[in-house]
Amino acid sequence: MKKWFSLVALVLTMSLLAACGQSNTSNTGTASTPSTPSAPSAPSTPKGSTKLVVYTPNSEDIINALIPMFEKQTGITVELVSAGTGELIKRLQSEKANPYADVMFGGSKAVLLGNSDLFANYVSPNDKDLLEGHRNDSGFLTPYVSDGSVLLVNKNLVGDIKIESYEDLLNPKLKGKIASADPASSSSAFAQLTNILLAKGGDYTSDKGWNFMGELIKNLNGKIASGSGAVHKSVADGEYIVALTYEDPSASYVKSGGPVKIVYPTEGAVFLDAVAGIVKGGKNEENAKKFMDFIISQPAQDAFGTQLTNRPLRTNAKLGTHMKPMSEIKLIQEDNKYVQEHKKEIISRYTDTFTKLQK
Repeated sequence: MKKWFSLVALVLTMSLLAACGQSNTSNTGTASTPSTPSAPSAPSTPKGSTKLVVYTPNSEDIINALIPMFEKQTGITVELVSAGTGELIKRLQSEKANPYADVMFGGSKAVLLGNSDLFANYVSPNDKDLLEGHRNDSGFLTPYVSDGSVLLVNKNLVGDIKIESYEDLLNPKLKGKIASADPASSSSAFAQLTNILLAKGGDYTSDKGWNFMGELIKNLNGKIASGSGAVHKSVADGEYIVALTYEDPSASYVKSGGPVKIVYPTEGAVFLDAVAGIVKGGKNEENAKKFMDFIISQPAQDAFGTQLTNRPLRTNAKLGTHMKPMSEIKLIQEDNKYVQEHKKEIISRYTDTFTKLQK
């Protein structure tokens, strides 16, 4: 009898222990579900991640128009880090071994091409819908808008002076009434310089182009604005008749009903692309790909062309009345590689030319 009771007690004890073990396993599993740590060998992109870290030098207008649209469409939450292009590139370089960012949204194609080691290869399926000559030809940079060198003219001051070309800027009536910045410190002024050299000389070194630049410098009458912002503002405010500037701010004045008009030089205008890239080794790569697809999607490109003043690159993107269709503008193609490699030489020659003509 004692043996029988002992056996029953042993069975009951083992059953209780098993039940307790099952209960502990279940509770542990439930408690750990929300924050199960990733195994060391897990892929860099968390499964089901809804986060995206975006580094951007873009304006608040672009950020406020595009980022909420992307978040609503995808359910992905964007963390933004805003700073200048140079500062963000330095940060990406310092973080290269363990990137914090997933996407670099903005910056010139020339600058980002010079830092190809920071970006992962990706060509969006939407790339085929972009304008010829403005597609992802690098394999890792996605162009999404373009900005061109233009002339901004004050309609109240220009009178009967014809301004349709760079050549027209040599008119003696415009002496001292042309707003321009220093190509050594202003990216838009440098873009105008290379545009003029191509338009008037055919390349960046010909004497024909540089001689024209010398004549134009004489007509500036030694007046150089403090920066690119001061250039277009001085024309909108009626201080100068015409500015050597770029399309984005110029279109803003037109869109808001300012007393100005945009002139695309008849010799041809260079349009330079702003690009985005996926950061190599970023933790949310799949979400980064979705972002690349989004910025050149129809809704995003329509927003650039209608709500904003940045020229969209999708072939069928909608444009507001403040922007001229690209098909109606004579275009010149810049040699990005050459300009990037010889920028110092071009600036040095400009500075020498300008200095000599002030004597």
